[in-house]
Amino acid sequence: MDSSAPVRIAIPALHVSTSIIRLGLNSDGTMQVPPGPGKAGWYVNGPTPGELGPAVIAAHVTWNRRPDVFFKLGAVKPGDRVKVSRRDGSTAVFEITRVAQYAKKDFPTQEVYGTTDHAALRLITCGGVFDGEDNRYLDNVVAYAKLLPGKPARH
Repeated sequence: MDSSAPVRIAIPALHVSTSIIRLGLNSDGTMQVPPGPGKAGWYVNGPTPGELGPAVIAAHVTWNRRPDVFFKLGAVKPGDRVKVSRRDGSTAVFEITRVAQYAKKDFPTQEVYGTTDHAALRLITCGGVFDGEDNRYLDNVVAYAKLLPGKPARH
């Protein structure tokens, strides 16, 4: 698929459907996260969903201790579908291949952001134990997906 910014993500198995904003990098080199609840964010320094390489979309697991967009991300299963609506009117449809949880200190940056030989999608949120003192989760949950072959759907 040609480059086209994502505008919406739907994960039917999780009853998720939300708009997508643009995310860049923080001053410390880490990826930004959505500034509030209810939205997902696409990492603009990577490919768009459907292009060759790993597109990355992140969202919060909770916001103010309430479930947010990717609250159930760890429950997706291989074979579940992810639909990403794109600005050009097409929809990139992905299939989950696996889900993993990593301690933030052991985050596999190359595995998540590194080159792939196919159009891929990485969905990222926080997970694991919540550290109330530091007001953060200690882990990240990453769902890996591949673009399904065939003509892109139109929305």
